[in-house]
Amino acid sequence: MKQLSIGIALFLLSFAASAQDLNARITVLAPKIQTTNKRVFQSLETAMKDFLNGHKWLTENVLPQERLDCNFILNITTWDGGSNFAGELQVQSSRPVFNSNYNTTLLSVNDKDFEFTYTEGQTIDYSDQNFQSNLSSVMAFYAYVIAGVDNDSFARFSGTPYFNLAQTVVTNAQTSSYKGWKAFDSNTNRYWLAENLNNKVYAPLRSFMYDYHRNGLDVMADNAAKGRKAISALLPALTQLDRQRLGAMFPLVFFTAKCDELISLYAHTDTQLRIEALNIFTQADPANGIKYQELQKN
Repeated sequence: MKQLSIGIALFLLSFAASAQDLNARITVLAPKIQTTNKRVFQSLETAMKDFLNGHKWLTENVLPQERLDCNFILNITTWDGGSNFAGELQVQSSRPVFNSNYNTTLLSVNDKDFEFTYTEGQTIDYSDQNFQSNLSSVMAFYAYVIAGVDNDSFARFSGTPYFNLAQTVVTNAQTSSYKGWKAFDSNTNRYWLAENLNNKVYAPLRSFMYDYHRNGLDVMADNAAKGRKAISALLPALTQLDRQRLGAMFPLVFFTAKCDELISLYAHTDTQLRIEALNIFTQADPANGIKYQELQKN
């Protein structure tokens, strides 16, 4: 009986370990909320962390060191003192670059339409079959997007199953009254991010993400010139992105995540390469045009 108990315990431990696909760091802030009782925010932070890190998001098993690094920063702007909250959610994810100590940002989103209900001590429930709560659906949506962009960066279009799951979350949420899930709520929201990631119009950007990481960044630790040359050959494709299309969310998210990295990649190259990169970046991403002017400096 003792051996059986030990066996069951080891099985449960191995199951718990296999469920930890994300290495999610959660921060809940409430600087605008006037209250002396911060316990509910601490409880919410713990519940979000347990939910994201305790759920099985990936179809494959991952080792502890392979878990997907991500940050969820929730800035609560309003609270009714009970169970109703509203705020902004910043979501970032990254992955390591081969043979280096550098982590590259894959996703950077600022979700401004985040309202939800939560009661202190509540367990957060979620199902892929139906909409249960906005809190769990929003976190599940971004967990699947994180899984998708991570997989896309290692194997071309391998993130598709996870983007499909993110789309399922959006579809299930159509029955809710919460903002961010419907096309007419905004041109830059969860609906459009899922739409873009599953739309063939943006397949070239997903393909770019793979080549940029696997044939560019992952090569640079061993051969910086070869890796940068591969990236330079890819850059003209960025000017072909249709950023004027209604709900062009994916290009916005891409450049938010990659703008600073792209600048650093070319900041110390020869003048001709810097100017070529500058022209491409400012044409493809005019919103960050001022940032790219850094490449004009010697």
